Amino acid sequence: MMKRLLGRSEVAVSAIGMGCWAIGSDWGTVDDTESVRALQRALDLGVTFFDTSNAYGGGRSEHLIGQALADRRGQAVIATKFGYIVNERTGRINRNEASPEAIRRTCEEALRRLNTDYIDLFQFHLGSYPIKEAGEVRETLEALVAEGKIRFYGWSTDDPKRARFFAEGLHCAAVQYELNLFNDNVPMLAVCDECNLASINRSPLAMGLLTGKYKADAQFPANDVRRASRWWDYFQRDKMPALLQKLDAVRDILTSDGRTLAQGALGWLLARSERAIPIPGFKTVTQVEENVGTLRFGPLTAAQMQEIERLLARSEG
Repeated sequence: MMKRLLGRSEVAVSAIGMGCWAIGSDWGTVDDTESVRALQRALDLGVTFFDTSNAYGGGRSEHLIGQALADRRGQAVIATKFGYIVNERTGRINRNEASPEAIRRTCEEALRRLNTDYIDLFQFHLGSYPIKEAGEVRETLEALVAEGKIRFYGWSTDDPKRARFFAEGLHCAAVQYELNLFNDNVPMLAVCDECNLASINRSPLAMGLLTGKYKADAQFPANDVRRASRWWDYFQRDKMPALLQKLDAVRDILTSDGRTLAQGALGWLLARSERAIPIPGFKTVTQVEENVGTLRFGPLTAAQMQEIERLLARSEG
C-alpha cells in the first residue's frame, strides 16, 4: 500500500482515503449494511484514512464508521469535521456554530458516534469563517489536543489565507480543499508545501463526473446533493458539456495501461503532489475496490501529466 504523510504530524496513511459523505445518505439512497461492508473492505485492502463529518447525514456517516471499524480502531486514522450543529434524528443541519462550547460539544458527540476515545484529525468545516474570529477556534483545538480528545486538526477551506492562519497552530497537520483534474488549485498546493500540510483532496472525481458515468442530460433524485447547489457546478447544464469535452480530450491517457477513468483521475492527483491524499466517495464495495485499485497502477508519469496539460491548454503549475 502506497503511503503518504499526514503533514507535519508524520502519521503515515494510505495514499488514497475514503470520503464518507455519500454513505451519510446525502447522495441519494444508501444501504447501511453495504456501507459497513464497503468500509471494512477498504480496511482489508489497506486503506487507513477515513474522512467524514457530523454534517453527513446528521452523524449517520460517523455512526457507520464507528460500527464498521469498532474492532479495528487501531488500524484506522479517522478524520471528522465540526462547525455545524446537527439533528441526529432528522439527519439535518440546524445551524452553523463555532464557539468553544459548540466545538467541544460536537467533539464529544463525534467520539460517541465513532465509538472511539480520540479523533485523529478534527477539521473545521466552515470554509469561509472569518479569520479574525478563527483564533479562538484554533485555541480550542489546541486545548482538545492537550486533553487527548484529538491528535491533530485542520481546516476544510479553499482559501490560502485561512489555511496559512490555521497552520500557525502547533498541531495543525492538514488542509482539505477541492482538487481534481478539472480544478487544479495551484495556490492551495503551494500553501501545503510552504506550511508542511497534508493536501486532503475533496471532490477528487468531480463528484462522479470524472468516472465517465454521466452524460450532459444526467438527472439526480431530489435527495442527492448533486441535483443543485451553489457550492459546485459540475452538473450545471451550462458547465457540464465543456467539462465532458475536456474529459474526452484526455480519456486515452487516463485509461492507459488498463486503468478505468476514475483510476486515471486519481492517478493524476497522486502525481500532482506527494502531499496529495484523495478521498473519493463510495456507496458500494465495488466502488471501494475500483478506487483502491488505482494504487496498483500508481501515479501518472511525468510525460502523461505534461500531455494532459497540453491537451487541456493550460500551463503546468
